[in-house]
Amino acid sequence: MTGAECTAEAMKQINPDVVAAYPITPQTNIMHSFSQFVADGIVDTDLVTVESEHSAMSACVGASASGARAMTATSANGLALMWEIVYIAASTRLPIVMNVVNRALSAPINIHCDHSDSMGCRDTGWIQIYSENGEEAYENTIMGVRIGEHKDVLLPVMVCQDGFITSHSVETVELLNDEIVKSFVGEHTGHYPLLDVDKPVTYGPLDLFDYYFEHKRQQVLAMENAKRVIREIFDEFGQITGKHYDFFEGYKLEDAEKVIVCANSSAGTIRVVVDELREKGEKVGLLKMRVFRPWLNDMIVEKLGKIKAVAVLDRSDSFGAFGGPLFSEIRSSFHEVKEKPNIIDYIYGLGGRELDIIQIKKVFNELEQVKNGNVGDRVRYLGVRE
Repeated sequence: MTGAECTAEAMKQINPDVVAAYPITPQTNIMHSFSQFVADGIVDTDLVTVESEHSAMSACVGASASGARAMTATSANGLALMWEIVYIAASTRLPIVMNVVNRALSAPINIHCDHSDSMGCRDTGWIQIYSENGEEAYENTIMGVRIGEHKDVLLPVMVCQDGFITSHSVETVELLNDEIVKSFVGEHTGHYPLLDVDKPVTYGPLDLFDYYFEHKRQQVLAMENAKRVIREIFDEFGQITGKHYDFFEGYKLEDAEKVIVCANSSAGTIRVVVDELREKGEKVGLLKMRVFRPWLNDMIVEKLGKIKAVAVLDRSDSFGAFGGPLFSEIRSSFHEVKEKPNIIDYIYGLGGRELDIIQIKKVFNELEQVKNGNVGDRVRYLGVRE
């Protein structure tokens, strides 16, 4: 199955009450597949085909506020068009699950992968989960429902996968039985639903300086609670699948001296290079990020604290900042740690530029100098024409 089909399969098994969507490449294949389930009567979902992504998120907000389980999907400029409502969904504490098929933001117009769309949403109040392949996108979508709807969280969840690289590539996947997924996600009960006429509530009121600050503080606490809840859901789902899920997942880190940190599909390519270099006696490893929001400072320090040299791969740039978003978070995590690795950043893959084995070997080769104290440029660009 393709990554898009895996996501649609997860949505079918979840059987949400409402899905509102507008087509945008490369997300469209998710909704093409899911709409067929609707047309065939396999799901009970009310599929709302809207006139824009702004309307798609607005419809999800309305549905979720009414007490329905709501989902959607988008990419790039579609996510940017949702911008206003993305914040409202989080601030109103609505556990909408949205699949983002990562695509470069215009301009110039580009339909291929980078992470500028989801990374631009890092401060919107959404939980963010990243997927290496279609099977992970499937699993993360299922777990995302439980995470967002937990009474101690009540936040929307963004599940990301790489555009075309994952969404359109066919791989072998293992899916769960429909009944297992149904039992895992359970029935949805809205939190203060708008349509409960016996307990009337107001959504979207004016909230000035008298209470706005307190509501923002509640969002912060919800993100803090999410750290515990995500761990619990990961463990519970792992009992079903036999897998281990974590915020950051290491590969051959035990004795590694040089490590690359990345997110999404690049992890698979890097893992191949790690295996090859290990056969030659090089102590290299990989750390894959699964959860970007909430961010776990302590876990990053635990995973990388004994590593000598670390290269962070950012598939988006942060214009005017020092390095990409992932690099900034990791570097900040080590600010108060006395003994820390030398950390450098590589901006790569913008607009779908390929990350190949030669480039990854180049990174590990340059980390040898970094390991020996010759740090050089902290922020570098990988695979760009000079």
